[in-house]
Amino acid sequence: MKLLLTKIVATLGPASAAPEVIRQLIDVGVRVFRLNFSHGTFDDHSQLLATVRSVAGDTGVPVAVLGDLSGPKIRVGEVVKEGVMLEKGAHVEFVTGTVVTGSPGTTSPGRVAFSTSYPALVEEVQEGEPILLDDGKVRLTCVGRRGTGDDARLLCEVTHEGPITSRKGVNLPQTALSLPSLTDKDRDCARFAVENDLDYVALSFVRSAADVVALRSLLDNLTQAKQGAEAAPRGLQTLPIISKIEKPQAVADIDAIVDASDGIMVARGDLGVEMDLAEVPVVQKQIIEHCHAYGKPVIVATQMLETMIQAPTPTRAETSDIANAILDGADAVMLSGETSVGKWPLRAAETMSRVAQHTNDYLKQKPFVLRSPHEARGVWRQFATLADGVRVMASGLDAKLIVIWGALERAAYLLSRSKAPRPILLFADNERQLRRSALFFGVTAVQLETPASSDAFLGAADHIIKKRGWAEPGDTVLFLKPTSLRAPDAGNSLLVRRMGDPVGGAA
Repeated sequence: MKLLLTKIVATLGPASAAPEVIRQLIDVGVRVFRLNFSHGTFDDHSQLLATVRSVAGDTGVPVAVLGDLSGPKIRVGEVVKEGVMLEKGAHVEFVTGTVVTGSPGTTSPGRVAFSTSYPALVEEVQEGEPILLDDGKVRLTCVGRRGTGDDARLLCEVTHEGPITSRKGVNLPQTALSLPSLTDKDRDCARFAVENDLDYVALSFVRSAADVVALRSLLDNLTQAKQGAEAAPRGLQTLPIISKIEKPQAVADIDAIVDASDGIMVARGDLGVEMDLAEVPVVQKQIIEHCHAYGKPVIVATQMLETMIQAPTPTRAETSDIANAILDGADAVMLSGETSVGKWPLRAAETMSRVAQHTNDYLKQKPFVLRSPHEARGVWRQFATLADGVRVMASGLDAKLIVIWGALERAAYLLSRSKAPRPILLFADNERQLRRSALFFGVTAVQLETPASSDAFLGAADHIIKKRGWAEPGDTVLFLKPTSLRAPDAGNSLLVRRMGDPVGGAA
């Protein structure tokens, strides 16, 4: 098992559904697999999940599975098979009813009518606001409205021409929409995630912290229904939420969203459509800084190796993009179409892994420059100083590893947040805990039944570390261990020891 600092998230799909491909992806360093609920059926997702869990069990590598909710994505309705070409200056109407765009009666000289998955768009888009189709490739401007009720039509003019086919996305960067953050489909997908014990849920198109709170309430209710009235409504039992930042409104409310979430994804696809592309690189850095301030993990996603969907090699700019995300402090970098539908899923993951490894080697010599602990925010502020202290010790002692017993999972999470450029080994006997830690920067989870004593833990950890070649005799290792393995609240201690030194007396 590789000791990884930056983690790789890979999206599953037709190109990566086979057990052997999933095994190879794990071998090259993928530690989180993403189920994209925008595509496929629950039967499809069940099969992919079963394959991942089976292969991960065979390899002995704990991997997490993230379910990505579709969110309230607006799409155009059905278009004739050959699509329609929207010429610059053409007039377009959006209607509340259902039409097949391009069929007789929906197209007249200089005017085309579309239906959408969100009929209220006709009432909520205001004159002068932009409407972006197909990830912004085609752009329109609202020039007015006519009719009311079922006969209402939004009148637009094409400013950037291009072809449109069925189900292309619609982005409204300047429109205040009233659509809910969770669709009926999202609720069904959340239920699937809870019932099938996924490890994370990603919330799409977040606009405010209230959206996160709404999903949290739904997950709490679903979890409590599954586990029974005695189940704790929060904590390890409830699925952690990864909020996807892909709208300007979310950027404006970023502090509250980060504070309310368990992690953040910088989803640069829609973010780059809804904002000026020139702003996105700086916004990415700012979001990562906010995540550091609150001690929350952050994933950078979208088009990291887009070229490798079709080509066997990436561009130099793409490899630099991965490295810069890691240098900014991303916990994980994500592959989307590259592994779900691309021609080179394994090569893309291997390329990302090599870039991450070289970048992390550099970070070991020149660690992240983080905010000082007193600048930390929220709950993280209470622990940042202690975590920073361990980080300083690990660096000053040139520790090879930091080792933690599973009952101190919170400590592993906090040390991960401190971005100590040293591998953190989390030994635990809880399978869910092992899987969820797969997203944490620097943390490698190792299955170990609860030892009889602290000394037994040291001995077992020594044996595994030596057997797997993670450290050599004489290497300095920091052990964070509870005074009692079965009563971790009784206190814990930090032990500095060299590999090969005898274990002390009974604990």
